[in-house]
Amino acid sequence: MKKSVLAAIALGCAAIMPVGASLSAADKAAEPVAIPAPAAGKGQVVFWRPGGISGSAIRCTVRENGAMVGRVGPGKYFVLTAEPGAHKFTTKTEATDELNIEVEPDETAFVKCKIAMGIMAGRPNLSPSSKADFDAKAGKLKPVDAEEMAKDIAEDEKDKAVATPAT
Repeated sequence: MKKSVLAAIALGCAAIMPVGASLSAADKAAEPVAIPAPAAGKGQVVFWRPGGISGSAIRCTVRENGAMVGRVGPGKYFVLTAEPGAHKFTTKTEATDELNIEVEPDETAFVKCKIAMGIMAGRPNLSPSSKADFDAKAGKLKPVDAEEMAKDIAEDEKDKAVATPAT
């Protein structure tokens, strides 16, 4: 009896996934994203944000010294080339979070941005990450559109210039 039940279960599973059928891209295990090495003597930081419902309407705007360096929405990532040395990145909605990173020459650092529940808006959080963490989600991550990000940065710079006119 047990063998016939197990055989029926096995046959039922085979009916769901026919022999030779392949999994859809969404069902496949996350495949690593090929992040190219930084330019000689430079470092880079990969900012990424896992997908999900929490804070999905809010993009994580990353700044250094008040200047926008990029913006990442859920399920997206971008790569920032940086000079080696200490860097302080910030992000803000109703709360501000900051992260200090030591960028090493010829190396890639990873930073995860998450948006948690807030009172009026999501609360951003920048945290150090690793290539393994990034690779675990990479199959579901897409790069930020470079043209869209360039427009966002230009618009941000224009808005700042209007807000603080030259004297």
